[in-house]
Amino acid sequence: MDIQYLEKQLKAVADANRLKLLSCLKSGEVCVCDLVDVLGLSQPAVSQQLKKLEEAGIITARKVGTWRHYRLVEEQTPLMQSILAQLEGKETCQCDTNCEVTS
Repeated sequence: MDIQYLEKQLKAVADANRLKLLSCLKSGEVCVCDLVDVLGLSQPAVSQQLKKLEEAGIITARKVGTWRHYRLVEEQTPLMQSILAQLEGKETCQCDTNCEVTS
């Protein structure tokens, strides 16, 4: 495994807020609007946390209307598989009508 990639992943998960986000994403795709409620931080602050996880290759996102929906990358490194296995999955609320979710 590339040492720099490993370092980026370890730095990404070395934060309580980012670990909480990963706990929420264990149950599937979640809108950033719901993650704001989970952390109790502003949307820009949550987006910064998500950006670090995305840059580390742990999560991915897709845009729906004005919101971004995040989910775990399907193929995780053995390191991330182990870390994710230690996290208790946390249910998050589903997007409300303001989120513009489409099926």
